[in-house]
Amino acid sequence: MGLIIESQFEYLKSRLNIPESRLQQYQNSTVEEILLSEAAQGNLEAIKLAADMFTDPQQLVELFQLADPSNKIIIMNKMDNDALKELISSLETDDLVAGLQFFSQEKLLDLLKDIPMEELVKTVFQMFEKEELINLIPEEDLNKFLTAFDMDKDLVLKELTSIPAMYLQQILESVTGEEQNGTSEELVATIEKLSPQDYKNAIENLHYVQKQELTLAITKSHPDLFEKFEADTYTKIIKNERNKSDLIKSMGVIKPEYLQNMIKELPRDLMTIVISQIDSEKFADILISNHPEILAKFIAG
Repeated sequence: MGLIIESQFEYLKSRLNIPESRLQQYQNSTVEEILLSEAAQGNLEAIKLAADMFTDPQQLVELFQLADPSNKIIIMNKMDNDALKELISSLETDDLVAGLQFFSQEKLLDLLKDIPMEELVKTVFQMFEKEELINLIPEEDLNKFLTAFDMDKDLVLKELTSIPAMYLQQILESVTGEEQNGTSEELVATIEKLSPQDYKNAIENLHYVQKQELTLAITKSHPDLFEKFEADTYTKIIKNERNKSDLIKSMGVIKPEYLQNMIKELPRDLMTIVISQIDSEKFADILISNHPEILAKFIAG
């Protein structure tokens, strides 16, 4: 408790205007003992401070020198894990993002898999333009996306009409074994009539670059469909294309509640360091409201 006692003593000496003649007798005293002694001797500042100590956050900030994170950590070390984790919700987003530095890139990518796809996609868009992203998605994942059972077939067919006829001829011939001719619109009308399995095979047989163009066209008109890709698809791309610094910077768009859950995954000592960035008055107010017993220990020594 050394740092706290030193800062408290200096603060009390100044705040209470303790005469030099009495300073020496307080060198080994607790805050409570000093206040009681000064109050008994008619020191009005001591009486006021004693009354305010458990009700005024600003008084606690000054008394415990909470602007210094190391003093916050000393107090936090007296809290159990549940009480400590409750403080995380009071951190600013910038502090939460800064705390992500304590994770390895591999762990950060694992954590991204636990958040809603909407949040993951927002993060991905901070690192990649949509066109670049589509070009990095493996063909196998494009196949799954374009032929998923819940994919709107009419939407796919609509965008297929923009594919050059030669590519549509090729995929039709690959499943029918017959020569195909006609405009893109006519060939798409034929594709629409294929059996479900032939339709799936035809789409999968489309040239890779054309699959990319088709996917881009679909997602441009329906950006929410980026959420249909698997989390693993995105985390693998991030791992290969971006470094840890890029990733952390991009994670600032994630809703605070999900960032808070990530910080709770840190070991206690690292989590405490992150939480020590909490606003000093917020911390003091929480101590007054929820943890007066911890304050009492430090006041009494």
